[in-house]
Amino acid sequence: MGFAPNDSDGTVTVLDGGLASALEARGHELTDALWSARLLLDAPEEIVAAHRAFYRAGARVATTASYQASFDRLAAYGLDRHESARVLRRSVDLAHEARATAAAASELWVAASVGPYGAALADGSEFHGRYGVGVPALRRWHRPRIEVLAEAGPDVLALETVPDVDEAEALVRAVEGVGLPAWLTFNVDGGRTRAGQPMAEAFAVAADAPEVVAVGVNCCAPAEVPDAVACAREVTGKPVVAYPNSGEGWDAHRRDWTGPTRYRATDAPTWLAAGATLLGGCCRVLPTDIARLAEVVTPAVP
Repeated sequence: MGFAPNDSDGTVTVLDGGLASALEARGHELTDALWSARLLLDAPEEIVAAHRAFYRAGARVATTASYQASFDRLAAYGLDRHESARVLRRSVDLAHEARATAAAASELWVAASVGPYGAALADGSEFHGRYGVGVPALRRWHRPRIEVLAEAGPDVLALETVPDVDEAEALVRAVEGVGLPAWLTFNVDGGRTRAGQPMAEAFAVAADAPEVVAVGVNCCAPAEVPDAVACAREVTGKPVVAYPNSGEGWDAHRRDWTGPTRYRATDAPTWLAAGATLLGGCCRVLPTDIARLAEVVTPAVP
């Protein structure tokens, strides 16, 4: 069953939560530059277990552990191009393995995570963008990883946590001709992209891109979701995806989260009312949170 989000009948698709957070809850320390992708090398069975936990919680989509994995970052760990490609493919294979043993496996999907260029820098720059790298160079940087992930057979590419319009343009170009649908989600703050651009300008990048089948936001504070969703819906007319983080702040220097959680499954009806139909969570959102989200949105499913 191909990934084809349909919002014309009010169907809601529940996504997973923060994979790294679920792995940390299982006792793994993930403060190095590879983040959750380190376990692709060290403990792949733990990634499978985390995916299974989200599927059991009610998620219909598992997002791979490839967000922080890139040829540059893996090379810093001593892997050559061939070995790095194998690690990227493994991220998809592990999600497939988890799906194969889940209930109603034929109704579940795998999303290959394509994190922003700033994630590979491991310095928190994905939270502000404006890397000083142009659109053509960003497209060339993203395309090889996207091709490798696509070859592994996910159902959809998750172009996620995008901080600015330039990188969004590069990603839209990078997925052309790959043969897979993609969703594009921005990281926003204060009603703008992390780079400070208007949300309408950001979402417009994907409005006419046939490969991009859904747009929205992720890894933002939950309070940002309603306005961002409404804007995405108005600008593109496409299905809208929203998976905010817990609302805690990220300290890039300490590589740790600070402040109280603000993620509430009971906010989901507000997100749905704004126009979202694919809902989940990002950093610090655990399988228990997704289970509560699934319970809340189930009445909205025909």
